[in-house]
Amino acid sequence: MVRRIETERLILRTVTVDDAEAIFKWASDPDVNKFMIYPLHKDIEVTKEWLKSRDIDGNDEFDLGFVLKETGELIGQGGVFYKEDIDAWSIGYNLRKEYWGQGLVPEAMNAIINYVNQEKGVRAIVGEFAKDNSKSRRVMEKLGMTYWKDCQYSKFDGSATFDAYLFKREF
Repeated sequence: MVRRIETERLILRTVTVDDAEAIFKWASDPDVNKFMIYPLHKDIEVTKEWLKSRDIDGNDEFDLGFVLKETGELIGQGGVFYKEDIDAWSIGYNLRKEYWGQGLVPEAMNAIINYVNQEKGVRAIVGEFAKDNSKSRRVMEKLGMTYWKDCQYSKFDGSATFDAYLFKREF
Protein backbone atom coordinates (compact mmCIF):
# COMPACT_ATOMS: atom_id res chain seq x y z
CA MET A 1 0.00 0.00 0.00
CA VAL A 2 1.43 3.35 -0.99
CA ARG A 3 1.09 5.92 1.75
CA ARG A 4 1.42 9.68 1.45
CA ILE A 5 1.15 12.37 4.12
CA GLU A 6 1.90 16.07 3.79
CA THR A 7 3.19 18.42 6.47
CA GLU A 8 4.14 22.07 6.24
CA ARG A 9 7.59 21.36 4.79
CA LEU A 10 7.56 17.67 3.89
CA ILE A 11 5.90 15.04 1.77
CA LEU A 12 6.03 11.70 3.56
CA ARG A 13 5.78 8.77 1.19
CA THR A 14 6.57 5.11 0.74
CA VAL A 15 10.15 4.51 -0.39
CA THR A 16 11.14 2.02 -3.07
CA VAL A 17 14.30 0.55 -4.55
CA ASP A 18 14.33 3.57 -6.87
CA ASP A 19 15.22 5.64 -3.77
CA ALA A 20 18.39 3.66 -3.04
CA GLU A 21 20.80 6.40 -4.10
CA ALA A 22 19.16 9.01 -1.86
CA ILE A 23 18.92 6.61 1.09
CA PHE A 24 22.54 5.57 0.66
CA LYS A 25 23.53 9.20 1.35
CA TRP A 26 22.54 8.86 5.01
CA ALA A 27 22.86 5.08 5.43
CA SER A 28 26.55 5.35 4.48
CA ASP A 29 27.29 8.41 6.63
CA PRO A 30 29.19 7.40 9.81
CA ASP A 31 27.79 10.40 11.71
CA VAL A 32 24.18 9.47 10.92
CA ASN A 33 24.87 5.77 11.50
CA LYS A 34 26.76 6.15 14.79
CA PHE A 35 23.82 5.20 17.03
CA MET A 36 21.69 3.33 14.47
CA ILE A 37 20.80 -0.33 14.88
CA TYR A 38 21.86 -1.21 11.33
CA PRO A 39 25.52 -1.44 10.27
CA LEU A 40 26.99 1.27 8.06
CA HIS A 41 26.06 0.74 4.40
CA LYS A 42 29.42 0.56 2.63
CA ASP A 43 27.97 -0.19 -0.80
CA ILE A 44 24.77 0.94 -2.48
CA GLU A 45 23.95 -2.71 -3.21
CA VAL A 46 23.41 -3.19 0.56
CA THR A 47 20.86 -0.37 0.47
CA LYS A 48 19.11 -1.88 -2.56
CA GLU A 49 18.93 -5.33 -0.95
CA TRP A 50 17.51 -3.84 2.26
CA LEU A 51 14.85 -1.98 0.27
CA LYS A 52 13.91 -5.15 -1.63
CA SER A 53 13.52 -7.08 1.63
CA ARG A 54 11.01 -4.70 3.23
CA ASP A 55 7.28 -5.39 3.59
CA ILE A 56 5.84 -2.00 2.64
CA ASP A 57 2.30 -3.34 2.81
CA GLY A 58 2.51 -4.48 6.43
CA ASN A 59 -0.29 -3.50 8.79
CA ASP A 60 2.01 -3.15 11.77
CA GLU A 61 4.72 -1.02 10.17
CA PHE A 62 4.45 2.49 8.80
CA ASP A 63 7.80 3.63 7.38
CA LEU A 64 7.95 6.66 5.09
CA GLY A 65 10.55 8.74 3.32
CA PHE A 66 10.87 12.45 4.13
CA VAL A 67 10.80 14.50 0.93
CA LEU A 68 11.58 18.20 1.25
CA LYS A 69 8.74 20.04 -0.53
CA GLU A 70 11.05 22.92 -1.47
CA THR A 71 13.43 20.74 -3.50
CA GLY A 72 11.68 17.38 -4.01
CA GLU A 73 14.72 15.68 -2.46
CA LEU A 74 14.44 12.59 -0.25
CA ILE A 75 16.37 13.60 2.90
CA GLY A 76 15.34 11.07 5.53
CA GLN A 77 13.07 8.30 6.57
CA GLY A 78 11.14 7.26 9.64
CA GLY A 79 8.18 5.49 11.00
CA VAL A 80 6.60 3.33 13.64
CA PHE A 81 6.14 -0.39 14.10
CA TYR A 82 3.96 -2.24 16.56
CA LYS A 83 5.59 -4.10 19.44
CA GLU A 84 3.02 -6.56 20.70
CA ASP A 85 5.02 -7.50 23.81
CA ILE A 86 4.57 -3.99 25.26
CA ASP A 87 1.40 -2.98 23.35
CA ALA A 88 3.08 0.13 21.98
CA TRP A 89 4.32 1.54 18.69
CA SER A 90 8.09 2.01 18.51
CA ILE A 91 9.52 4.91 16.53
CA GLY A 92 12.66 5.13 14.43
CA TYR A 93 14.10 7.65 12.00
CA ASN A 94 17.12 8.79 9.99
CA LEU A 95 17.92 12.19 8.54
CA ARG A 96 20.82 13.45 6.46
CA LYS A 97 23.03 15.41 8.81
CA GLU A 98 22.91 18.67 6.83
CA TYR A 99 19.23 18.82 7.84
CA TRP A 100 19.74 18.14 11.56
CA GLY A 101 18.48 20.75 14.02
CA GLN A 102 15.68 22.14 11.81
CA GLY A 103 12.75 20.38 13.48
CA LEU A 104 12.08 18.17 10.45
CA VAL A 105 12.09 14.86 12.32
CA PRO A 106 9.53 15.92 14.95
CA GLU A 107 7.39 17.40 12.15
CA ALA A 108 7.49 14.14 10.19
CA MET A 109 7.12 11.80 13.14
CA ASN A 110 4.17 13.72 14.60
CA ALA A 111 2.39 13.39 11.25
CA ILE A 112 3.15 9.65 11.05
CA ILE A 113 2.04 9.07 14.65
CA ASN A 114 -1.20 10.98 14.03
CA TYR A 115 -1.83 8.98 10.85
CA VAL A 116 -1.29 5.65 12.61
CA ASN A 117 -3.44 6.77 15.53
CA GLN A 118 -6.32 7.48 13.11
CA GLU A 119 -5.81 4.17 11.27
CA LYS A 120 -5.07 1.84 14.17
CA GLY A 121 -5.51 3.63 17.46
CA VAL A 122 -2.35 4.11 19.45
CA ARG A 123 -2.19 3.33 23.15
CA ALA A 124 1.44 4.34 23.50
CA ILE A 125 4.58 5.16 21.54
CA VAL A 126 8.09 4.32 22.67
CA GLY A 127 11.54 5.21 21.42
CA GLU A 128 14.97 4.15 22.52
CA PHE A 129 18.14 6.09 22.00
CA ALA A 130 21.75 5.86 23.14
CA LYS A 131 22.43 7.88 26.28
CA ASP A 132 25.11 9.77 24.34
CA ASN A 133 22.65 10.76 21.60
CA SER A 134 21.30 14.09 22.86
CA LYS A 135 19.78 14.92 19.46
CA SER A 136 17.43 11.94 19.61
CA ARG A 137 16.58 12.76 23.21
CA ARG A 138 15.43 16.19 22.02
CA VAL A 139 13.31 14.64 19.24
CA MET A 140 11.60 12.36 21.78
CA GLU A 141 10.89 15.32 24.05
CA LYS A 142 9.42 17.31 21.15
CA LEU A 143 7.13 14.33 20.49
CA GLY A 144 5.83 14.58 24.07
CA MET A 145 7.71 11.52 25.25
CA THR A 146 9.31 11.21 28.68
CA TYR A 147 11.77 8.88 30.36
CA TRP A 148 10.38 5.41 31.01
CA LYS A 149 13.41 3.25 31.82
CA ASP A 150 17.03 2.45 31.10
CA CYS A 151 17.81 -0.19 28.49
CA GLN A 152 20.48 -1.37 26.06
CA TYR A 153 20.46 -2.14 22.38
CA SER A 154 22.99 -3.53 19.92
CA LYS A 155 23.63 -3.07 16.24
CA PHE A 156 22.28 -5.95 14.15
CA ASP A 157 25.81 -7.13 13.36
CA GLY A 158 26.90 -7.00 17.03
CA SER A 159 29.57 -4.38 16.32
CA ALA A 160 28.37 -2.05 19.10
CA THR A 161 26.11 -2.08 22.14
CA PHE A 162 24.72 1.11 23.62
CA ASP A 163 23.47 2.01 27.06
CA ALA A 164 20.19 3.67 26.26
CA TYR A 165 17.04 5.32 27.51
CA LEU A 166 13.55 4.21 26.60
CA PHE A 167 11.10 7.10 26.38
CA LYS A 168 7.33 6.68 26.26
CA ARG A 169 4.15 8.63 25.57
CA GLU A 170 0.71 7.28 26.34
CA PHE A 171 -2.43 8.40 24.54
